Amino acid sequence: MRMYDHAIMLTVGVIGASGYTGAELLRLIAQHPELEVVYATGDAQAGGLASALYPNLTVTYPGLVFQSYDPAEAAGLDLVFLGLPHEASLALVPTLHGRVGCLVDLSAAFRLKDAALYPTWYGFEHDQPALLAEAVYGLPELYRTELKGARLIATPGCYVTAASLALTPLVQQGLIEREGIIVDAASGVTGAGRGLKHTSLFATVDEDFVAYGLLDHRHTPEIEQVTGAQVLFTPHLAPMSRGILATCYARPAQDVTTESLLAALAGAYEGEPFVAVRTTPPSTKATLGSNAVHLTARFDARTGYVVVLCALDNLAKGASGGALQAANVALGLPETAGLSAVGLLP
Repeated sequence: MRMYDHAIMLTVGVIGASGYTGAELLRLIAQHPELEVVYATGDAQAGGLASALYPNLTVTYPGLVFQSYDPAEAAGLDLVFLGLPHEASLALVPTLHGRVGCLVDLSAAFRLKDAALYPTWYGFEHDQPALLAEAVYGLPELYRTELKGARLIATPGCYVTAASLALTPLVQQGLIEREGIIVDAASGVTGAGRGLKHTSLFATVDEDFVAYGLLDHRHTPEIEQVTGAQVLFTPHLAPMSRGILATCYARPAQDVTTESLLAALAGAYEGEPFVAVRTTPPSTKATLGSNAVHLTARFDARTGYVVVLCALDNLAKGASGGALQAANVALGLPETAGLSAVGLLP
């Protein structure tokens, strides 16, 4: 990995910038003191102004035009983000790896370390075993050492970020059993992407709350990979634009109390710039637009269950914010650059 002169702006490309995660990346990078977007693609929107599709970008990107993808335009950039479907990223990464300083993939194409899992959970064969082995999982709170100097980063799924940050410290410290963990999590509609689908229409989502992906949601093996535990994961679609609330249930592996669980989480995340462990239940709106993660835990002596809750913004910390945070670590930039720990209220 090259050493960067922090007096010089680093050049950034966002491939798939017209999607929700791409637009969120543009928003965050606009606040970054050392990054400059010089290339943004959106094949379906090619030739159109980014600000026409996303008016919130008008002041910071008045002349930015979405382009069609051209590998020659991306080559030589310091940092490239991929906001593409899984199989598209799988095909593109080998052509860009080694031609850009750092490549950050927001799809699941390089998240699972076992290539044999892809046909079952994603419906395609993984044909890049060497790159799969090289890819570093982009969750700094748990993989910060590995991320330093990384050239290929696999950004976690949004549900996975919430569940993993809630559960991993307790699993690793032997406070909860590694089997029989239940994760119930609700996400805002933006988690489904910008594509037009009946399930994400306003009239479908409004005043509704529905579970989906029962028993076979593709984030299941990713949560298990990160936490090292067996998980029954059930996602839900909530009538809100963005946010995730994960409620996790587990059996204790030793004597625990609410106070000891909170102390374990607080100790694990001491000094983390974006993680807050509180006694109060977290809310999605408190993290809106930020890279913050709000956690709490309880032990219910009556039923013998541990309950851990996590709230975050699915497009920020759960996707684009987490990707930028991981890129900052990889490039040796201030980890918090371009990112806020303050949510939008009211």
